[in-house]
Amino acid sequence: MSREDFKESGILVQDIMTRALITVNLSTTALQVAKMMQQGGIGAILVQDNDNPVGIVTDRDFATRVAADTLPLDTTVEKIMSSPLITINHNEPISAAAERMTSKKIRKLAVTENGKVIGIITSTDLVTQLAK
Repeated sequence: MSREDFKESGILVQDIMTRALITVNLSTTALQVAKMMQQGGIGAILVQDNDNPVGIVTDRDFATRVAADTLPLDTTVEKIMSSPLITINHNEPISAAAERMTSKKIRKLAVTENGKVIGIITSTDLVTQLAK
């Protein structure tokens, strides 16, 4: 698939996103999240406050905030999460997801439908699609 094919593919975010979400609350610790990521083989967990998504903790957050700043593992996710949560609508084309990730310099987007988070799309999802 060429770059132009990618832009004109007609493939929507909902077609390649992951629907399985793991969420935690603001008081969850960095260690707890790290164990969840390890057990689930995932690189991001959404953070909620009273069932409202407020941020995301990614593997990159661990590298740049926990490890680099030598924060203790009992630090709450509220202190290490990326916030505000950057989202994309489920019926947007995947090229829009790629453009948003590039402009925001991020690798994961929460996917919404009618304002509710229903999934996540990653740069890996986009690369996998491009390689097909």
